[in-house]
Amino acid sequence: MTDPIRIARFVARPVIVPMNLPLKTSTGAVAKAPLVLIDCETDQGLRGHAYLFSITPAALKPLTSMVSEMADMITGDELLPFEIERKLAQRFTLLGLAGLQRLAQSGIDMAVWDALARAHGLPLARLLGGAPKLVRAYNSKGLGIMPAGAAVEEAQKLLAEGFHAAKIRVGRSDAREDLNVVRAVRKAVGDEVTLMCDYNQALSVTDAIHRGRMLDDEGLLWIEEPIRHDDYAGCARIAAELRTPIQIGENFDSAFSMQAALSARSCDFVMPDVQRIGGVTGWLRAAALAHAAGIEMSTHLFSEVSAHLLCVTPTAHWLEYVDWADAVLAKRLAIKDGFALPSEEPGNGIAWDEAAVKKYLVG
Repeated sequence: MTDPIRIARFVARPVIVPMNLPLKTSTGAVAKAPLVLIDCETDQGLRGHAYLFSITPAALKPLTSMVSEMADMITGDELLPFEIERKLAQRFTLLGLAGLQRLAQSGIDMAVWDALARAHGLPLARLLGGAPKLVRAYNSKGLGIMPAGAAVEEAQKLLAEGFHAAKIRVGRSDAREDLNVVRAVRKAVGDEVTLMCDYNQALSVTDAIHRGRMLDDEGLLWIEEPIRHDDYAGCARIAAELRTPIQIGENFDSAFSMQAALSARSCDFVMPDVQRIGGVTGWLRAAALAHAAGIEMSTHLFSEVSAHLLCVTPTAHWLEYVDWADAVLAKRLAIKDGFALPSEEPGNGIAWDEAAVKKYLVG
């Protein structure tokens, strides 16, 4: 019998990297990506990698500290993701399994699964019982709140990167401006291109129904997060009133919140975020719920890990592609003819460009 693989230590490093396309949404603009880079080192010399997106620089150092403090609790433990998840959940139950602690736990989980995949010499998708394969992807790194002419130009640039789908941010003060932008982009790219839109929780229920009806004939694949993310009853009212499918889920903080949303019939599609849902472990639970409900499941951000996870998701729908970590990655996710192709190399596809990490490291 081989000796069990144990965790030797974790390293968490904060970086702030430039974004190729600054993104303006209804909630504000983001021009740089604050990331926590996580390495899980084992007693056999292997390293697993993951990263977290703190969204705002103000949360970067607290999130890095949370990862480090949480990691200290499992140093020396066997490299068993489900056991580690159980231990950390028990330790943080009284504090609450949401917020920064949920993000930190998810990052640790992703790094542990990556280390385990590398230990077995397998890509993550194969370790989970599937295989790396083509997954449909849309380019989501641009098309923020901007004038129609600029949106048309940016949409064409995004599609030229190998995509046949893109997402438009909406939620301007005047609903007619949103409609004009959607129509301008559609006219420019043609009916063969898939378009989605995202309100980023900007609306009230009544306004969402009004604006949704305005968009119902524009051929959108979905309308995303029109109202507060946890108002499942309100989302259900909107979904019942509109013909265009409603997409939510990036703010699910566990499979339990996703189950509550499904029970309320609050959406037509779901798109969990791997750093909020509980990492790889939480994603697997969420995928089982989507399968049982017969509802299509897409991803939110974290394209590298998420591409592997879609390969083992029974109701896999769309990969949301962004390149926000590319500045510190040794290799980027492959995109071709509208699809992402996860790597067949061991692990989740993440490896650091250490020279770039040093350049963007936050002191």
